[in-house]
Amino acid sequence: MKYYVVDSFTDEEFKGNPAGVCVVKKYPSAELMQKIAAENRLSETAFVCKREDGDYDIRYFTPEAEVDLCGHATLGTSYVLAHFVEPGQTEFLFHANNDDLVIRCLGGGLFEMDFPSWEPKPVAVTEAMRNALGFEPEGAWLTRDLIFLVKDAETVRNFQPDIKAIKAVPEGCGFLLTAEGTESDFVCRTFFPKIGIPEDPVCGSANCSLIPFWAKRLGKKELVNYQVSPRTGVVYGRDENERVKISGHVTLYSSAEINISEVN
Repeated sequence: MKYYVVDSFTDEEFKGNPAGVCVVKKYPSAELMQKIAAENRLSETAFVCKREDGDYDIRYFTPEAEVDLCGHATLGTSYVLAHFVEPGQTEFLFHANNDDLVIRCLGGGLFEMDFPSWEPKPVAVTEAMRNALGFEPEGAWLTRDLIFLVKDAETVRNFQPDIKAIKAVPEGCGFLLTAEGTESDFVCRTFFPKIGIPEDPVCGSANCSLIPFWAKRLGKKELVNYQVSPRTGVVYGRDENERVKISGHVTLYSSAEINISEVN
């Protein structure tokens, strides 16, 4: 099984979000894919399989669970296909659970993903949320993830996560902190301890929520998100109402082969 590690949402090594990409001719069992993801110990490992019609099926696994959608692993998979599987191809269609994802190579090393838009709905700030944050946020919103608006970028950057307290908050899969930026439209940090990812260095799918949130708040369609995790990363976004466009660079870290005794 060919295996690649790529850093997504960056054009520099050791920044962005590392993802594993396994290119398979047919899917191994879910149990085996989960074991491989646990062995890799990356926030996501994507398994991509070409279909007879030329499209690709894609599945995503954290070290602890399969998830429906992952942005940085999709971006990284597109890079792998464009460079090692179908060189010269400029568009890929992925089938990911209930979503059909169109990925385009824009040139200059940029890849653009067409993802669903998740409209954030305001929710009350609970005591569990306050305990996890350690302060009172400007407000809270919910999609797949729980979003907190905080007063400034430095608050996001300097946040010291209590992973146990974050995991104890019942609402949402992810725990997102965001604020208006100074050198970008907004900044964020993203935490997913419920699925085995204490902090996701740069979460692409979180932008399905953050892009419509900030597009409405700032009154603009084109947005730049600077993720202020320790690794940092840059996400380019465009709000298109029912869909969002999420773009970024990808850097190859390694390529190898995974050797396993059986694949069924």
